[in-house]
Amino acid sequence: MLPDFRFQHPDYLRQLLRTMLQELDLEKVLRRALEAAVTLLAGKAGVIVLRSPQFGWHVAVTHGLPESLVRTLQTLVRDVPLHERDPMTWEYPEISRRLEWLSYVGPLNLQEAIGLPLLTQEGLLGVIFVYRNYPTVFTEEDREILQSFADQVAIAVRNAWLYTQLRHEKQRLDAILDAVADGIAILGPDLAIQRVNRAFARLCEADETELEGLPHHQVIRWERLEHGLQLEVARREGWPAGPEDVLDVQGELRCPTLDRPKPVHIRYAPLLDEHGQLLNIIASVHDITAFREAEKLKSTFISTISHELKTPIALIKGYVQTLRRTDVHWDPETVQESLAIIEEEADRLAHLVQDLLEASRLQAGGVKLHRTAVSLPALAQRITQRLDAQARAKGHTWHLEFPDNFPLVWADEARIEQVLTNLLLNALKYAEPNTPITLRGEVRPHEVVMCVRDQGPGIPPEDQPHVFDPFFRSRHTARKTSGAGLGLYLSRAIIQAHGGRIWVNPHYTEGAEICFALPRTQTELNHEAVRRK
Repeated sequence: MLPDFRFQHPDYLRQLLRTMLQELDLEKVLRRALEAAVTLLAGKAGVIVLRSPQFGWHVAVTHGLPESLVRTLQTLVRDVPLHERDPMTWEYPEISRRLEWLSYVGPLNLQEAIGLPLLTQEGLLGVIFVYRNYPTVFTEEDREILQSFADQVAIAVRNAWLYTQLRHEKQRLDAILDAVADGIAILGPDLAIQRVNRAFARLCEADETELEGLPHHQVIRWERLEHGLQLEVARREGWPAGPEDVLDVQGELRCPTLDRPKPVHIRYAPLLDEHGQLLNIIASVHDITAFREAEKLKSTFISTISHELKTPIALIKGYVQTLRRTDVHWDPETVQESLAIIEEEADRLAHLVQDLLEASRLQAGGVKLHRTAVSLPALAQRITQRLDAQARAKGHTWHLEFPDNFPLVWADEARIEQVLTNLLLNALKYAEPNTPITLRGEVRPHEVVMCVRDQGPGIPPEDQPHVFDPFFRSRHTARKTSGAGLGLYLSRAIIQAHGGRIWVNPHYTEGAEICFALPRTQTELNHEAVRRK
């Protein structure tokens, strides 16, 4: 007879099984089932091993067994091969044989083991084994009660396992949705938002909980619809016609929490059941702001380059046509002046082409540096001497301000020369005539700073964040001066490649001052420390 007389009472057994069937936490179900089995059989210890197509046989829970024996059991059951067609015939006997091993060894003085298979309609789910330290005789009725209990436990374990799998699938789906860069919204048949991912919430600058549950039309508001039909209109017109019938919409979106519209492309994909009834609509929202900016940059590039090419080409062609006239005899001085202008405009074209090639290289693979020890004061002196004729033509004077013992920097001299030349040419271009242009250096603990200052119209505060963007021209100076807007863009790329930074000094108001900083290497700092000693 069963040792615990409570299990002979049908109401008690039904209540126990009902409690397990209502529990969906797999570990709790397994522990409760094992504890009940050990109590039912008046055992001393117990174990439940489960069968998984992914992980094979493995120990799920134990009761009354030391950790050393649990590790041994784990090794024993893990090696049992799976047999997909008939696990009860090929796997269950071997599992039982290996689990019975504990009845003969170990410090627990176990004398007998009883195994109960956990069977469902799908097949063998696992095994409950209970170990006793005394022999017992079971009647046929007792065995029927035990097997009935094991069958109900198998159902409870299967339900909890399915719930666990469903929870894991949901977690996996949530992780996938949140990892997607595009915004995703899952709508119900009534077009209410059931779920949004983080990207969608960021797009609308809102929390996910703020958007979930709202009607679609309250969240997706079109400031301007450029392509496609609104979802509500499409639904009234019979969309979707089938599972492959996607709806593409593009325009300026304004979510309720946005203070400005965003250009987006939305693709609505329907999810239908086997009868063609709409279950969900998956909305994929792609922010096309970067694409619009690229299109704008492309348009600006074409406009700027066309304008910059037009002027020198027109001048070169005009002077060449003039010099080729056969009905006029040009004196040598006029010919030389015309050729000088042709040469100057050709140099201007070559410089523009070089900047365009340099910008293309930067976008393709960054800046390649060939570093050496560079003296910035000597480099500044050399560049200003080369540009001295241009400066004197407008009445400018150079002011070079460097402290004594200005340290050498580890840099690409040709690239830094390119940056300084760009900054000084900009100063010559925008400075008022007969004003000084200052190039000063400053030594800081971990970097050196170079600044070029002029007395001109300056850079308006609203333009300062954009002056290093490609092809940017301030509307305040674009009409008065020529240029493609690439010099500062290239300068920033070069300085950043050195690990430095470049900026506009917002505190200088008598003109413009642009500064850049280059880091000092540890070798330079060590030499500086030695020199000071």
